Amino acid sequence: MNDNITISLMQLFEMFPDQDSAREYLERRRWPEGVFCPICASVDRITTRKNGYYRCNECKGDFTVRTGTIFERSHVPLHKWVYAMYLLVTSRKGISSLQLSKEISVTQKTAWFMLSRLREALGKDMDQLAGIVEIDETYIGGKETNKHRRNKTNLGRGAVGKQAVVGMRERGGRTLARPVAKADTLTVNNLVFQYIQVGSAIHTDESAIYRGLDGMFYSHDSINHGTKEYVRDNVTTNSIESVFAVMKRGLNGVYHHASPKHLG
Repeated sequence: MNDNITISLMQLFEMFPDQDSAREYLERRRWPEGVFCPICASVDRITTRKNGYYRCNECKGDFTVRTGTIFERSHVPLHKWVYAMYLLVTSRKGISSLQLSKEISVTQKTAWFMLSRLREALGKDMDQLAGIVEIDETYIGGKETNKHRRNKTNLGRGAVGKQAVVGMRERGGRTLARPVAKADTLTVNNLVFQYIQVGSAIHTDESAIYRGLDGMFYSHDSINHGTKEYVRDNVTTNSIESVFAVMKRGLNGVYHHASPKHLG
């Protein structure tokens, strides 16, 4: 599949009508220069067996294209995995495990397992963000006025009783967001040092929690939403705010609820 073109659902069905077609595609992607053993990395003594199995005569191990991947020890057919990946990356506001279970004819428990593995695969080994990085914070949770009486905190409005999330978006590139116990200067500074390359340009709003970035190893510019300033030259936080807007639309319309345990 071309990484720059979104194919249609009908094209996907034509490309992967069954498990064998999906297996052959994944083998070409994983082993473009020939099959090698994922156990001992041998490339010379590989024997082809039936139903997508291979035998490594070096370590005497049997393996398939699933071995050592998120598909390992899963009985879900590979073309259903490919379909799940397609739905996950093309559904702008996300797809729930219940909806996925209906789309690919698996149980909701299996769909939850598949989505968890796919998200885990997408979230690992991210290099530090670089260039111009926009940072903003948001709060996830229901409004006090909409909660049942037993769930109300009665501590005020705004962020009270909600989960804080700090988001960082590389201009024109990747996004990283983390749930945090408290959105304050210390937390923001630690996230910046961990996830943003030294020397990058950081854009934020006028919140006091970002003042600790001044005079550090980054250039820091901010805009003042309080005075209705949203763009100044190339300084803006519109990109990360758009990420949060789409995320909240997904929470409202697709997932309906995300507990702090699973929000990450």
